[in-house]
Amino acid sequence: MTPTILIVDDEKHTREGIRRALEDDFDVYVAADLGGAVTLLEGERVDLLLTDLRLGAGEEGMQLIDRALKMPSPPICIMMTAYGSVDTAVEAMKRGAYDFVTKPINLDKLEILIRRALRSREVETENTQLKQQVDTRFGLENIIGRSAVMENIFQVIRQVAPTRATVAISGESGTGKELVAHALHTLSSRAKAKFIAVNCSALSPQLLESELFGHEKGAFTGAFEKRIGRFEQADGGTIFLDEIGEIDPAVQVKLLRVLSERTFERVGGATPVSTDVRVVSATNKDLRRLVNEGKFREDLFWRLNVVPIHLPPLRERREDIPLLVASFLKAAAKENDKPFRELTSEAAARLTEYPWPGNVRELRSAVEHGVVFASGPKITLRELPHHIRAWHPGEAMPVPAGSGGGAAAKPFTNGGSFGASPATAPSTGGGLNLAEAERVMIVQALERAGANRTAAAKLLGISRRTLHRKLREWKLEDG
Repeated sequence: MTPTILIVDDEKHTREGIRRALEDDFDVYVAADLGGAVTLLEGERVDLLLTDLRLGAGEEGMQLIDRALKMPSPPICIMMTAYGSVDTAVEAMKRGAYDFVTKPINLDKLEILIRRALRSREVETENTQLKQQVDTRFGLENIIGRSAVMENIFQVIRQVAPTRATVAISGESGTGKELVAHALHTLSSRAKAKFIAVNCSALSPQLLESELFGHEKGAFTGAFEKRIGRFEQADGGTIFLDEIGEIDPAVQVKLLRVLSERTFERVGGATPVSTDVRVVSATNKDLRRLVNEGKFREDLFWRLNVVPIHLPPLRERREDIPLLVASFLKAAAKENDKPFRELTSEAAARLTEYPWPGNVRELRSAVEHGVVFASGPKITLRELPHHIRAWHPGEAMPVPAGSGGGAAAKPFTNGGSFGASPATAPSTGGGLNLAEAERVMIVQALERAGANRTAAAKLLGISRRTLHRKLREWKLEDG
C-alpha cells in the first residue's frame, strides 16, 4: 500500500512545492491550518505528518503533533522549523516526534528522512506482527468476511470457544471448516495445548481406529510396538475430526464412548485410558439424512451436534469476495515472488459473478493463477483460469471435476459488481458496459465504506491513488 503523507504549512508555496516533489511516490494530502489538518487526520489514514512549527493565527505545529500522537493509530511526525527554533523542534522530539528538518527545505534530504522514518515504522510493525503470529495464526483474523451471515458465525465462535461443548461444522468443501475449528481452539483456554486434525475419510476403518485411539504391541499384523493415538496426543487440547460422516459404525461406537465417558482402550488393549479432549467435527454431508438411512448413529449425532455451525457457500456471501480477493492477491504475490497487481474491472466483475462451486478454496486458486500468469500492470480476464473465463452469468453452476455430482446445480443469475443489487447493477443493454460497471463499483464501495476513501480502496482491491484518479475521471470529486 502506498504510504500517505500529510503536509501542513500556512505558506502555499512551501506546501505545494513539497507536494509536487513527493506525490510521484506517495499519496499526499495538504492542509494550511490546524483545523484542516485535524479533519484530515480523523478522516483518512495518514502514515506520516510533516508540519511547520508556525501555522499562523497563533496556531502551533506542536499542538498538532500532540493531537496526532494521541490518535488510536498515530502517524510518524516530522516537524519543519526555521534555524532559530531548533530548540522547540528538539522538544517536539522529546514528546514523540520522529525528527525535524530546517527551512529552507532540502527536498532530497527530506525524502531520505521520510523513507527512513517509514521503514522504521514498517520494521516495528513487522516485529509486532511476528510476536503476535503464534497467537493469531488461526484466530478469527484468518477468517475473512463482513457479511451479516459471517458476523453471526464470528459471534457464535466467540461465545462457544471458551466452553467444553462439542461443535459440528457443516458446509460445502472449501468453505473454511478447518479454519473455524482452529479459531475455536485458539480462542479457548486450551490454546496452549495441541490442536490435532484427522481426516477420517483418508484411512480404512482399522487404520482409523488405530490412528484415533492407538494400539498395543501385537494388536494386529504389523503392530510391532505400542502406538499412542491422536486422542491421547491431544489430551488437554482439541481434536478436529474432518469428514466425520465417513467413519465406520464400529469406530462410531468407540467415539461415542469417548464423548460420553472420556475414556477408551487402545486397539488390542483392556486398560482404560482417560483423556480430556474437546471434539470438533466437520462434514460436507447431511448427517441427519445419514442417520435416517441408518448409516450414522443417532446418539453419536446428538453428542457431536451440541453446537452446530453451518458455513454458507461463497455464492451466498458474495459481498465478502472483494475482501477475500484483496487478501489472496497479497498472499499469492508474496508466495510466488511476484509483484503485487490489481484486477481490471472486467476480471473483478467475473470473480464476483462466478458461483464458486469450490468456494473459498477455488477462489484462492483462481487468484493465484492470475498472479502467476499476469505480465502487465493488472490481472485481466484472460489471465484467470479457463473455466472461469468461459463461464457466463445465467449459466448453471458448474460441478467441480471429481465431485461425483451431488445436489442439482442451481442457476446463478444475480450478476453485478462487488455485491451490486439488481436495483443498482449497471444496465448492460445486451452487453456488459465495463466503464459503467466500474463507476457503480466505486460508488458502492464508497457507500459501504461510509465515504472513507482508504476503506473503499481496500474493498475494491486497488490503491488509494488509483481510487483518487478514478474519482477524477468520473467527476465524483472536485478538482
